[in-house]
Amino acid sequence: MTKGNFQDARKRSVVTARNNEPGGFGRQAVTRLRQLARQGCQVAVEAGLPPHRVGWRHCPPESVQSHVARMQAQGRAAEFELIHRREQVTNPLPFTTDDRSSLSRDAGWWGYSMHDVPQRISEETFIATIPDATIVSFVDDRQEYWPAILSRDGRAIDLREIKFRNRHAEVLRSRPAIRRIRRATWICERVYDNHSHWLTAHLPKLCMLQERGELGEVLLPTHLTSTMDASLRMMDLDPAAFSRFEPGECLHVEAFTFLGTDRFRPELLQPVRSAIAPRDAPAPQRRIYISRGKAGIRRLANEEEIWPLFRDAGFERVYMEEHDFASQVELMAQTSVLAAPHGAGMTNMMFCPPGAHILEIAWLGFPNPNFYAVACAMGHHYGLVPAEVVASDADPLRRDMTVRTQLVESALAALDRSVESAAGAGTLGL
Repeated sequence: MTKGNFQDARKRSVVTARNNEPGGFGRQAVTRLRQLARQGCQVAVEAGLPPHRVGWRHCPPESVQSHVARMQAQGRAAEFELIHRREQVTNPLPFTTDDRSSLSRDAGWWGYSMHDVPQRISEETFIATIPDATIVSFVDDRQEYWPAILSRDGRAIDLREIKFRNRHAEVLRSRPAIRRIRRATWICERVYDNHSHWLTAHLPKLCMLQERGELGEVLLPTHLTSTMDASLRMMDLDPAAFSRFEPGECLHVEAFTFLGTDRFRPELLQPVRSAIAPRDAPAPQRRIYISRGKAGIRRLANEEEIWPLFRDAGFERVYMEEHDFASQVELMAQTSVLAAPHGAGMTNMMFCPPGAHILEIAWLGFPNPNFYAVACAMGHHYGLVPAEVVASDADPLRRDMTVRTQLVESALAALDRSVESAAGAGTLGL
């Protein structure tokens, strides 16, 4: 046997062995066959075969505008109302930097980066009504809620936080019971019960519908968190007055109204403050540091080391776990400077008076621009203290952090300069 023939035979034997090993080429072949099957399903559906005939293994996405136009062309009742146009907004740099190029360009999961916020694209606001929509949903292993919207002809209505996923196809293949409703208005995106998502994505929709007098057909989930319940009552809304849905159930709605919103539009976020924050709060002059010492994740491991720096700068340390939602709102209404490690509690800046100063401690290895964007939308001054993560097997969103004292000292000095400048300009800067 020549050297070349020997090598060819050895390669064939290795391939055969790997095909017979778990996780080897045999598994790769199965994966490839599944990919080809999915591609075949896609071709068939694009050629006109209804998605249910291929087990929902391909469900074409369709924009809201395209679907409404298609339904109207077929003579079916469908409406689209544009409330705010897509536009670019100009926001100030963090008061801790003078150079936009120093802001991270990593968009991560968020779809935009810290570097984008100073010239961020604000997506449109709309209200649409379509006929014969089906809501398919599931609750995952982390108890997070994931809805999808299907049109009457099997298209997946494509929204930022509502998309058709493989698990939705599995739900449909199980032939679930479907509850039929004549009319409904939908406000829920995924993880609606998360404190930050509820305040920035869901309450703004309810505020807008309330202003328009169109709350009557809104569907809310069967279970409301304490924050959800309290915020509704603070808007003079009775939670018991709303129709409910059970997360994970499938719904068919003959006339389905839903909203598209940007989570960081001033026109949507600021009305939440107007609706909920107390109008008779004392003059805002408190400096509040939100500790995550009692949180399960993303704690500041060296908080006791850096806390004296904040204490000496006039901060009070608070644990949001010790305050109900109404108390948190009342506290924020009295706050002129808010500092905290990255976490949902920072969303409460929405209830600080315009012009407050916000100082976020965050790991920039997985930069999340959302609080920067919220601060800008609420008319606040934003600053950032870069932190480092403690070595951990936890996913990036759950890792504890540490922050160097020198960086805190530098950020607090920048904070003092910004407060002084704001006071001189006649904006909040106490």
